[in-house]
Amino acid sequence: MAGSGERARHWRYEDLPGVDLLRARYIRKTFVRHTHEHFVIAAIADGVEVFHHGGADQYAGPGSLALVNPDTPHTGRADGPEGWRYGAVYPSPELVAEIAAETTAIRGTPGFTGPVLEDPYAAGLVHEVLRAADEGNALAADTLLRVIVTRLLRLNGGRMPRRAVRTAGSVTAARARAVLEERMAGPPSLERLAADLGTSPFALLRAFRGTYGMPPHTWLTDARVRRARRLLDAGVTPAEAAVTVGFTDQPHLNRHFARIVGVPPGAYQRERPSGSPRTPGRKNVQDPEDGPLLPSGAWQNGPRPRTQGTQGT
Repeated sequence: MAGSGERARHWRYEDLPGVDLLRARYIRKTFVRHTHEHFVIAAIADGVEVFHHGGADQYAGPGSLALVNPDTPHTGRADGPEGWRYGAVYPSPELVAEIAAETTAIRGTPGFTGPVLEDPYAAGLVHEVLRAADEGNALAADTLLRVIVTRLLRLNGGRMPRRAVRTAGSVTAARARAVLEERMAGPPSLERLAADLGTSPFALLRAFRGTYGMPPHTWLTDARVRRARRLLDAGVTPAEAAVTVGFTDQPHLNRHFARIVGVPPGAYQRERPSGSPRTPGRKNVQDPEDGPLLPSGAWQNGPRPRTQGTQGT
């Protein structure tokens, strides 16, 4: 990756529990259709990212944020040969709900109403969170993260719609998902799965895609990577994790993991908190040299864009 000019670092800072952090520069990188268990708040510094979301391609350029709610299928790639550079924070649904209840009028399950927001000020704050985490500044990292989430929910947030009424197709899709979760390491064929559920392969395919936004085999790959992440977090080696979740071998896991998470499983695991004394996160060979979008301290008095009918944080 380093030879191609692409660099990425995916890590956690132990004083920001429930939050993943990413700093990356990608050129030819393509993220396949996938989901996240956490929210995605990605601040674009250079270039343009295009990601398929909600049935259409969305474009996020410098000073804007790509915002994705949990369990929402999306992709990601550069919109030009120069690639794109960005920083991202991934707060858990529990943390976002806690912040929303304390600082906004949103009731119910909070989420983002639009996938792209032009807000250079908030984008700069994302990079400041990453810098604070790098420096081991827990107070600043936690404070800025909460400021960002509050601001984005006030500018671009709302109550997420309740789940649609369960139809026969969605019930079948949920049953198929349960089977795939239980038999992740040795899943049945589409035909066998459909027969066991009393339906046809194409009816199952339509129902699954309509319910989860992707076909069963794509969902299974995404689920395998999610489970592999949990195993890596627990200290399981990448080779063991690969076999446990149903990949043929570690290279098979490496390929899919990098296409969804953004870094290989080995680099991902090296950046997990180790229980050692609180120190700034370790650098690795993929860590970009590019600095944050704003100089340190700029968040304290940066201008706030005017937004009719809303109040910034």
